[in-house]
Amino acid sequence: MESTVRRTSSPEQQRNSPARVVREALGKALVDYYPFAGRFVDGAGGPASARVECTGEGAWFVEAAAACGLEDVACLDHHPLAIPAEDLLPDVASGVQPLDIPLMMQVTEFTCGGFVVGLSSRHALTDGLGAGQFINAVGDYARGLPKPRVSPTWARDLVPNPPKLHLAPPSDPPTFQFRYLTVDLSIGSVSAVKSQFHAATGQRCSSFDVAVAKVWQARTRSLRFPDPSARVALCFFADARRLLPKAPGFYGNCFYPVTLAAEAGAVARADVAGVVGMVRGAKARLAAEFARWAAGELVGEEEPYALWLRREPPFVSDWRQLGFLEADYGRGAPSHVAPLATLRFMPVALIVTPPAPRTGVRVTTRCVEEEHMPAFREEMKAFEE
Repeated sequence: MESTVRRTSSPEQQRNSPARVVREALGKALVDYYPFAGRFVDGAGGPASARVECTGEGAWFVEAAAACGLEDVACLDHHPLAIPAEDLLPDVASGVQPLDIPLMMQVTEFTCGGFVVGLSSRHALTDGLGAGQFINAVGDYARGLPKPRVSPTWARDLVPNPPKLHLAPPSDPPTFQFRYLTVDLSIGSVSAVKSQFHAATGQRCSSFDVAVAKVWQARTRSLRFPDPSARVALCFFADARRLLPKAPGFYGNCFYPVTLAAEAGAVARADVAGVVGMVRGAKARLAAEFARWAAGELVGEEEPYALWLRREPPFVSDWRQLGFLEADYGRGAPSHVAPLATLRFMPVALIVTPPAPRTGVRVTTRCVEEEHMPAFREEMKAFEE
């Protein structure tokens, strides 16, 4: 993940470089979030039973500088990026295993005074909301606050621990050549579908419902299934915190994968509002499905978290409410937050906020391969017509 801050620096700000300020703030935040300063180690069952040892070794931090301004690289809003993504993300020294480190960060300073914060965190320790809470704590300290506005809570005992199903990824997971596509959905187009859905059902739907429905339908149509009765699936991540006892400040991994399936022909033929109805139906089943998982009633069934074993289903994650856009290191909120990591073993679509001053919903996808990209691109762009 990278967040871009564009602000004119005062002389005082120039003396206190962003990298130095963020690094000092990170050190303070790690006292509150001490597991991030530890290291992952294998448990008795190998990598599948890994745990965090609170060794106090600290996060991995990299300071970098670019010989250009953000305007020179289109504020990193075009693909392919003018600066390779790997140059904006932290890398470790030879002999250091990056998967052992819960959190890594890099601050890249530009000649214009703006900077990019590249963050890499492990889902084994925290989900997106937890990572957003942590990065805001870093921002709080960077702005001189005596403590974070949200105090962290461990509370891992509140998360259900049902009998483990087979979850370990294969030693040699399959890889696919999914192509990159970003499409901005305008407020007008999204609102039109919301109105259609309300007129047909009397119910309201969210911008997320519309975006995920469009991606699923566009992908299904572009794959051109010869058998319209073939089943197609979709997975999206839902925050399960509301299904557990309240624990303000909890920053653990608490998402649950919601999966739905339908006939390819039904998804392809429906209007977007009709597909929204399918998505809403899956969301309505979340509480009951989560309860079954928490009660250990899925023994003998497929592990819901085993998403990396096949080309299907594509998974969708919504980044807009994770808190990354609110992180202020003393120079103002980021103008842009975007995913940089590439997953070659599963199709993905991420919903983010477009860079200001644009409005609407941005969908960043890697979910079809080259042969299907032209059709997928046209289906996504047709949403605006």
